[in-house]
Amino acid sequence: MFKDKLFFFLVIILIVFAVIAVDLPRYFLQQRSEFVIEDGKNEHIVKDIDTKPAKKESVYSKGIYITFNTAGTHRMDELIDLVKRTELNSVVIDIKDYTGRIPFLTESDLIHQFGAEKIYIEDIRGLIEKLHKEGIYAIARIAVFEDNYLPRERTDLALKNSSGNLWHDNKGLTWLDPSSKDVWDYNVTLAKEAAKVGFDEINLDYVRFPSDGATGLIQYPFWDKKTPKVEVLKNFFEYFTSRIKPLGVFVSADLFGLTLTSPNDLNIGQWLEDAASYFDYICPMVYPSHYYPGSYGYDNPAAYPYEIINYGLTIGEERLASLSAANPEKPVAKLRPWLQDFDMGAIYTAEMIKAEKKAVYDASGFGWVLWNPKNVYTEAALVRD
Repeated sequence: MFKDKLFFFLVIILIVFAVIAVDLPRYFLQQRSEFVIEDGKNEHIVKDIDTKPAKKESVYSKGIYITFNTAGTHRMDELIDLVKRTELNSVVIDIKDYTGRIPFLTESDLIHQFGAEKIYIEDIRGLIEKLHKEGIYAIARIAVFEDNYLPRERTDLALKNSSGNLWHDNKGLTWLDPSSKDVWDYNVTLAKEAAKVGFDEINLDYVRFPSDGATGLIQYPFWDKKTPKVEVLKNFFEYFTSRIKPLGVFVSADLFGLTLTSPNDLNIGQWLEDAASYFDYICPMVYPSHYYPGSYGYDNPAAYPYEIINYGLTIGEERLASLSAANPEKPVAKLRPWLQDFDMGAIYTAEMIKAEKKAVYDASGFGWVLWNPKNVYTEAALVRD
């Protein structure tokens, strides 16, 4: 009898230990918090399985711009080959340009609602996977407030003229109100779709108020004209980045080249320090052809690519260094400029493009991206891989 009781008791003990062995780890995983395991002098932190994806290391991009028209054709393969045989390592692909059209099928009911999709890239995930297989960093570009589609679908969000009709800039394009939260959400939604299909970075262009056309006649449906333009954009920067950065992708913003040296917001709301406080990269469009005659003392700035770019970036880096020194606990964006690879104001030879690149290096810029609207790039200006 005693032996039977002892055997029964041992069985019960074994069952209890088995339950503890199975459920104790599950218990800790369900606590939704961190716990520390000490191993000698080292501490290993085991994080909750639902933590946000870790951000990758910053990429020193040497890139090219690609329209979605090009990305959906055989020319994309040609540009990938260009990247592979040269120093290039990144591509910037439009996922919403000035037309307002979105070139791939999203999973967003909001985007579907307005019919903004016009499919140019049939297999966006396959394209991104191909880029990653070749070691190419993929950046999605979104034209934010300049949009020639959504204002026609949501006229309540559009800038109007004094007659109540859609306002157009000098290129005949329509714009959305930079103060509208609906507009913010629309672009946040698109950025989330881009992250979902595998893009490494979301790049925002046209994050500003209009700069040309009859701007004095604009009627804004949301902006009260009392809140400073810089405050409107700063609020948008915070809203957008707080929702996209946690997805584990980088974020960047394109600014006018003159924002590097301007003592004001150029009446478009762009202030370098504000943007640099929220984004990972600031991409000033330092195309020498786009500077006014007399800028920085040069009658034809386009003929002096090194001087124009180096001066602007040097001042910009100094401003960001001051911002960092004043707020050492907060990260500050790196400068990664857009460079000119097109003829305007001067014939842009390989030597001139090389001069642009040298200007970036000498000013301690963090990479560069070449812009050519036709996606035809000067290979002679690039170092062979």
